[in-house]
Amino acid sequence: MASNVYFTNFRARRTSDSKVCKIKRLFKAAGFSDMLSKGDLTAVKLHFGERGNDGYINPVFVRAVTDCVKETGASPFVTDTNTLYFGYRRNAVDHIETALLHGFNYAALGVPVVIADGLKGTNEISVPVNLKEFKEVKIAADIYNADAMVVLTHFKGHVMSGFGGAVKNLAMGCASIRGKWEQHEAAQPEVDQQKCTSCGECISACPINSIEMTDAGAHIIGATCLSCGDCMICPEHAIFHDWGRVPAFIDRMTEYAYGAVKDKPGKVCYMTFVMNVTPDCDCASWSDAPIVPDIGILASDDPIALDQACYDLVNKSCGFENSKLRSNHNPGEDKFKGVWRNVDGWRQIEYGEEIGLGTCEYELIEI
Repeated sequence: MASNVYFTNFRARRTSDSKVCKIKRLFKAAGFSDMLSKGDLTAVKLHFGERGNDGYINPVFVRAVTDCVKETGASPFVTDTNTLYFGYRRNAVDHIETALLHGFNYAALGVPVVIADGLKGTNEISVPVNLKEFKEVKIAADIYNADAMVVLTHFKGHVMSGFGGAVKNLAMGCASIRGKWEQHEAAQPEVDQQKCTSCGECISACPINSIEMTDAGAHIIGATCLSCGDCMICPEHAIFHDWGRVPAFIDRMTEYAYGAVKDKPGKVCYMTFVMNVTPDCDCASWSDAPIVPDIGILASDDPIALDQACYDLVNKSCGFENSKLRSNHNPGEDKFKGVWRNVDGWRQIEYGEEIGLGTCEYELIEI
């Protein structure tokens, strides 16, 4: 059975068609008000953006959502989890400072900001999933303990998953640091010993001393490697990703998404902003030029149908020539493969449907 996906474009010729007004109409049209109850501690899950990045969702738009949540009598808080890599969101102190720098504060949002996996990313709950890659997944405790969740996603590209939509927001965004490591472990870089000259550049670049020099050359210690890619600074290009391992990474990611919402049936709302569709994740400390024009905002209670609809709308667009999009510019062609040719991002949707996270069949309802 097809899931309903609600859509609004960005055209506006009057105040009532502003983006804020459209977000509020979308929230109500999608039935989100009926999914939340008085007193529900509601996690409004989003990405605050790495410092230097400006592609994250505008706090003004987030305020429109938190206001809608409060109108139901629920008690919202805005949240994200700490990062596996070393940047400005590795711990809750730096993370909240970054959120404040980007405008995510009480004055703008009208609700508190909470880092869901605690001070150092260790506040987690193990959730049984009994799937192919994992028997259990490690979800941030404050997301697990929330009564409901509104998942706000900026739709964009991603070097390892092809694109980042609702599934990725759930998977990486709701996992503790250990949970993020479990997902990334499937895609750790490797060393081509034939090219390695033992120069040591990779050892200097590694933030956690996870590379050692052996008689054969550099060796990556898999038990501690963060898969951050910093070592790929190698001047001889001896360190590389085995793209054949990417499907396993995507499957692990999708199973984590399943675990993030498994215990919240009927209590998770999804809204995705298909605008500033950059080639990279908002974890990058920059924002590259968009690969397609801004499209609109979509909402559903089904993350798979929602990601499928966003994916289809992007691919129906005409790609920008003056961007990282190297091929597939024509309508109907896969834009994300045009950026990251070694990755089939659609695997998230396919496997998500297979494990019962949602359905890829949808009816697009424009409001």
